[in-house]
Amino acid sequence: MSLTACGGSGHARADGDTGGPDGETAGTGAGAPPGTAPTRVPGIGDRLWRRVPAGTRQVVAVYGAGPDSPDSTVRVFTKSGSSWKQLRSWAAHNGRKGWTSDHHEGDQRTPVGVFTLSDAGGVLADPGTRLPYTRSASFQAPHYWNKNSWHDFDYVIAIDYNRVRGTSPNDPTRPQGEHKGGSVWLHMDHGSGTSACVSQSEEDMRYLLRTLDPRLHPVVVMGDSRDLAA
Repeated sequence: MSLTACGGSGHARADGDTGGPDGETAGTGAGAPPGTAPTRVPGIGDRLWRRVPAGTRQVVAVYGAGPDSPDSTVRVFTKSGSSWKQLRSWAAHNGRKGWTSDHHEGDQRTPVGVFTLSDAGGVLADPGTRLPYTRSASFQAPHYWNKNSWHDFDYVIAIDYNRVRGTSPNDPTRPQGEHKGGSVWLHMDHGSGTSACVSQSEEDMRYLLRTLDPRLHPVVVMGDSRDLAA
């Protein structure tokens, strides 16, 4: 199988929320009392938040540093009662040319939006995830790539953009057509921007794989921070 990982779209923008990505105690909007537990993930505005399924109780939020920047921050949230709590955060990379609300194959930008997280896999053995996990040598990055990228796909979590849920992340089916890209993944980092995926350290990938729980209907909400909160 030929890997075409990190190429993918889908979009959604945001309105209204005054809580920033750094504000773990941000409230529901302007005037929320200091220290109030947030009733939505901070930094995500109304239009985008409405796309989060009602049953979702885990959110991986990716806050881009700028519309054309490859740098971002990942924050993991879980819902308890009506409140969202941040569990952990780390530095990450997104598309080397930034973000887009109309992703196409080869544009080197990560799609903005809300996407479910339903399948995982990689070259390495399952580290203990609850997600369906496909271990296969077919995930191995080609060795004509830069050596820094050879381990990018040791662990991957499929972002459900232009793919069939319930299949291996490297299933090549593209329901919206090849021109809309696909194989947009959370995967391991090589130190710089990607073709469209979101990348982080091996430690952080292992944490995600062990933390995400399909019973909590996890999603990723991702985009440039200002776009998410506009």
